[in-house]
Amino acid sequence: MTSSSSTRNQQQQQQHRPEDVEANMGVGGDCVRERLPPIDFDLDRFPYSIVWTPIPVLTWILPFIGHMGICMANGVIRDFAGPYLVTEDNMAFGRPTRYLRLHPKNVDGGSYAWDEGVSKASVLYGTRTHNLFCDNCHSHVATALNNMHYKDSSSWNMIILCFWMFVCGRYVGVCGFIKTWLPFLVLITVIVLLAVYF
Repeated sequence: MTSSSSTRNQQQQQQHRPEDVEANMGVGGDCVRERLPPIDFDLDRFPYSIVWTPIPVLTWILPFIGHMGICMANGVIRDFAGPYLVTEDNMAFGRPTRYLRLHPKNVDGGSYAWDEGVSKASVLYGTRTHNLFCDNCHSHVATALNNMHYKDSSSWNMIILCFWMFVCGRYVGVCGFIKTWLPFLVLITVIVLLAVYF
Protein backbone atom coordinates (compact mmCIF):
# COMPACT_ATOMS: atom_id res chain seq x y z
CA MET A 1 0.00 0.00 0.00
CA THR A 2 2.76 2.42 0.95
CA SER A 3 4.95 1.54 -2.05
CA SER A 4 2.09 1.98 -4.57
CA SER A 5 1.11 5.41 -3.18
CA SER A 6 4.79 6.45 -3.19
CA THR A 7 5.11 5.37 -6.86
CA ARG A 8 1.96 7.34 -7.72
CA ASN A 9 3.40 10.48 -6.05
CA GLN A 10 6.67 10.14 -7.99
CA GLN A 11 4.75 9.85 -11.28
CA GLN A 12 2.72 12.97 -10.47
CA GLN A 13 5.88 14.92 -9.65
CA GLN A 14 7.48 13.88 -12.96
CA GLN A 15 4.44 15.14 -14.91
CA HIS A 16 4.89 18.69 -13.56
CA ARG A 17 7.89 20.51 -14.99
CA PRO A 18 9.34 23.10 -12.58
CA GLU A 19 8.87 25.96 -15.03
CA ASP A 20 5.22 25.01 -15.72
CA VAL A 21 4.01 24.95 -12.13
CA GLU A 22 4.73 27.60 -9.56
CA ALA A 23 3.69 27.50 -5.92
CA ASN A 24 1.95 30.44 -4.29
CA MET A 25 1.25 30.80 -0.61
CA GLY A 26 -2.50 30.84 -0.14
CA VAL A 27 -4.60 31.91 2.82
CA GLY A 28 -3.42 30.39 6.06
CA GLY A 29 -0.16 29.22 4.55
CA ASP A 30 -1.80 26.67 2.23
CA CYS A 31 0.29 26.03 -0.85
CA VAL A 32 -1.73 26.67 -4.02
CA ARG A 33 -0.31 25.52 -7.34
CA GLU A 34 -0.75 27.58 -10.48
CA ARG A 35 -0.25 25.89 -13.83
CA LEU A 36 1.23 27.87 -16.69
CA PRO A 37 0.30 27.03 -20.29
CA PRO A 38 2.65 24.37 -21.69
CA ILE A 39 5.55 25.27 -23.94
CA ASP A 40 5.36 23.89 -27.48
CA PHE A 41 8.96 23.56 -28.66
CA ASP A 42 7.94 22.29 -32.12
CA LEU A 43 5.87 25.41 -32.86
CA ASP A 44 8.12 27.80 -30.89
CA ARG A 45 5.36 28.76 -28.48
CA PHE A 46 6.70 30.00 -25.13
CA PRO A 47 3.83 31.51 -23.09
CA TYR A 48 4.94 34.20 -20.60
CA SER A 49 8.59 33.84 -21.56
CA ILE A 50 11.61 35.76 -22.75
CA VAL A 51 13.40 33.96 -25.59
CA TRP A 52 16.93 34.27 -26.95
CA THR A 53 18.87 33.15 -30.02
CA PRO A 54 22.51 33.62 -31.09
CA ILE A 55 23.55 36.37 -33.52
CA PRO A 56 26.07 34.96 -36.00
CA VAL A 57 29.66 36.15 -35.45
CA LEU A 58 28.74 38.46 -32.54
CA THR A 59 27.63 35.61 -30.23
CA TRP A 60 30.57 33.47 -31.39
CA ILE A 61 32.90 36.10 -29.91
CA LEU A 62 30.76 37.21 -26.93
CA PRO A 63 28.41 34.33 -26.02
CA PHE A 64 26.35 36.38 -23.55
CA ILE A 65 25.19 38.69 -26.37
CA GLY A 66 22.36 37.54 -28.62
CA HIS A 67 18.93 38.41 -29.98
CA MET A 68 16.00 38.58 -27.54
CA GLY A 69 12.23 38.54 -27.82
CA ILE A 70 9.25 38.36 -25.48
CA CYS A 71 6.19 36.15 -25.86
CA MET A 72 2.50 36.86 -25.53
CA ALA A 73 0.30 34.83 -23.17
CA ASN A 74 -0.45 32.46 -26.06
CA GLY A 75 3.28 31.91 -26.65
CA VAL A 76 3.68 33.93 -29.87
CA ILE A 77 7.09 35.65 -30.02
CA ARG A 78 7.42 39.40 -30.56
CA ASP A 79 10.91 40.74 -31.25
CA PHE A 80 12.43 44.04 -32.36
CA ALA A 81 14.14 42.80 -35.51
CA GLY A 82 15.32 46.04 -37.12
CA PRO A 83 14.44 49.69 -37.78
CA TYR A 84 10.67 50.19 -37.52
CA LEU A 85 10.16 46.42 -37.47
CA VAL A 86 8.73 44.27 -34.68
CA THR A 87 8.15 40.77 -36.01
CA GLU A 88 5.56 38.31 -34.80
CA ASP A 89 6.07 34.55 -34.82
CA ASN A 90 9.17 34.84 -37.01
CA MET A 91 12.14 35.60 -34.78
CA ALA A 92 15.11 37.31 -36.41
CA PHE A 93 18.30 35.16 -36.51
CA GLY A 94 16.35 31.91 -36.26
CA ARG A 95 14.50 29.83 -33.71
CA PRO A 96 15.10 30.36 -29.98
CA THR A 97 17.87 28.36 -28.33
CA ARG A 98 17.21 29.61 -24.77
CA TYR A 99 14.20 30.80 -22.82
CA LEU A 100 13.37 32.28 -19.45
CA ARG A 101 9.95 31.38 -18.06
CA LEU A 102 8.17 34.22 -16.21
CA HIS A 103 4.77 34.26 -14.47
CA PRO A 104 1.68 36.48 -14.86
CA LYS A 105 1.14 36.40 -11.08
CA ASN A 106 4.00 38.92 -10.92
CA VAL A 107 1.99 41.36 -13.04
CA ASP A 108 -0.76 43.51 -11.56
CA GLY A 109 -3.64 42.62 -13.89
CA GLY A 110 -2.43 39.14 -14.82
CA SER A 111 -2.60 37.83 -18.38
CA TYR A 112 -4.44 40.85 -19.79
CA ALA A 113 -1.83 43.28 -18.41
CA TRP A 114 0.97 41.02 -19.67
CA ASP A 115 -0.33 41.07 -23.26
CA GLU A 116 -1.05 44.78 -23.03
CA GLY A 117 2.51 45.49 -21.86
CA VAL A 118 4.02 43.46 -24.72
CA SER A 119 1.68 45.02 -27.30
CA LYS A 120 2.41 48.60 -26.20
CA ALA A 121 6.16 47.97 -26.33
CA SER A 122 5.81 46.45 -29.80
CA VAL A 123 3.79 49.41 -31.11
CA LEU A 124 6.37 51.83 -29.66
CA TYR A 125 9.36 49.98 -31.14
CA GLY A 126 7.62 49.77 -34.49
CA THR A 127 8.26 53.53 -34.68
CA ARG A 128 11.95 53.39 -33.67
CA THR A 129 15.23 52.85 -35.45
CA HIS A 130 17.43 50.01 -34.23
CA ASN A 131 20.67 50.83 -32.41
CA LEU A 132 22.86 47.86 -31.50
CA PHE A 133 24.32 49.55 -28.41
CA CYS A 134 21.52 51.52 -26.75
CA ASP A 135 18.08 50.82 -28.27
CA ASN A 136 17.80 47.23 -29.40
CA CYS A 137 15.86 43.98 -28.96
CA HIS A 138 16.76 43.84 -25.25
CA SER A 139 15.39 47.37 -24.82
CA HIS A 140 12.11 46.26 -26.42
CA VAL A 141 11.76 43.41 -23.90
CA ALA A 142 12.74 45.71 -21.00
CA THR A 143 10.08 48.22 -22.09
CA ALA A 144 7.43 45.46 -22.12
CA LEU A 145 8.38 44.42 -18.57
CA ASN A 146 8.39 48.06 -17.43
CA ASN A 147 4.96 48.63 -19.01
CA MET A 148 3.49 45.77 -17.01
CA HIS A 149 5.56 46.61 -13.88
CA TYR A 150 6.81 43.04 -13.71
CA LYS A 151 7.64 42.21 -10.07
CA ASP A 152 6.60 45.78 -9.17
CA SER A 153 9.62 47.18 -11.00
CA SER A 154 9.96 49.75 -13.77
CA SER A 155 13.77 49.57 -13.81
CA TRP A 156 14.26 46.71 -16.29
CA ASN A 157 17.01 47.40 -18.82
CA MET A 158 19.12 45.64 -21.45
CA ILE A 159 22.05 44.92 -19.08
CA ILE A 160 19.86 43.24 -16.45
CA LEU A 161 18.08 41.15 -19.09
CA CYS A 162 21.32 40.18 -20.83
CA PHE A 163 22.86 38.68 -17.70
CA TRP A 164 19.56 37.31 -16.34
CA MET A 165 19.15 35.27 -19.52
CA PHE A 166 22.83 34.27 -19.57
CA VAL A 167 22.76 32.99 -15.98
CA CYS A 168 19.19 31.69 -15.61
CA GLY A 169 17.98 30.89 -19.13
CA ARG A 170 17.11 27.28 -19.99
CA TYR A 171 18.23 25.66 -23.23
CA VAL A 172 15.73 24.47 -25.82
CA GLY A 173 17.12 20.94 -25.72
CA VAL A 174 20.57 19.67 -26.69
CA CYS A 175 20.40 21.35 -30.11
CA GLY A 176 19.84 24.70 -28.43
CA PHE A 177 22.93 24.19 -26.27
CA ILE A 178 25.06 23.16 -29.26
CA LYS A 179 23.87 26.06 -31.43
CA THR A 180 24.68 28.47 -28.59
CA TRP A 181 28.14 27.23 -27.63
CA LEU A 182 29.71 25.23 -30.49
CA PRO A 183 30.84 28.23 -32.63
CA PHE A 184 32.40 29.91 -29.58
CA LEU A 185 34.24 26.72 -28.59
CA VAL A 186 35.48 26.20 -32.16
CA LEU A 187 36.73 29.81 -32.28
CA ILE A 188 38.53 29.47 -28.93
CA THR A 189 40.12 26.18 -30.08
CA VAL A 190 41.39 27.80 -33.29
CA ILE A 191 42.83 30.76 -31.37
CA VAL A 192 44.59 28.47 -28.85
CA LEU A 193 46.03 26.28 -31.63
CA LEU A 194 47.29 29.35 -33.50
CA ALA A 195 48.84 30.73 -30.31
CA VAL A 196 50.59 27.43 -29.54
CA TYR A 197 51.87 26.52 -33.01
CA PHE A 198 52.58 29.92 -34.60
